[in-house]
Amino acid sequence: MSDDKKKVRNEPFGDIMKSMNQCFHEKPVRGFMQTMDDFFKNPFPAAHFHVEVSETDDAHIISAELPGINKEQIQLDVLDNYITITINQLESLTEEDENRQITRRHQSFQRSSRTIPLPQPINEKKVKANYKNGLLQIKVPKQKGKTIFLED
Repeated sequence: MSDDKKKVRNEPFGDIMKSMNQCFHEKPVRGFMQTMDDFFKNPFPAAHFHVEVSETDDAHIISAELPGINKEQIQLDVLDNYITITINQLESLTEEDENRQITRRHQSFQRSSRTIPLPQPINEKKVKANYKNGLLQIKVPKQKGKTIFLED
């Protein structure tokens, strides 16, 4: 008798779970859930890129590894003694069926940036930057200051 009561109690809960499961597998919820899964698999693909700063006698050299990035996606900004590297990525995906009817369209925009402080103000007119084979190199010339001698 107790087995029958357990079955009766579990059936309404089972029906609710069955309804919820069907809801998550129908459009548009299924597409939304897939998008959420994709996000959590790789939430910020380019949010962190490796940057190295080195110094020579006359310049600071900033190197950033940006594999798979096009030159047009890179933006450099200078403010006081900070240089900011920004990467803008627009990804567009369109899926079509055999009749060339669009079944799914997905577009995403991602922006990631790194700001590098330098010990002196930057003269943006003298900064040189190049991008080749996934490596961005920025050369920031050091400014020569004036020496002040102490009075006796």
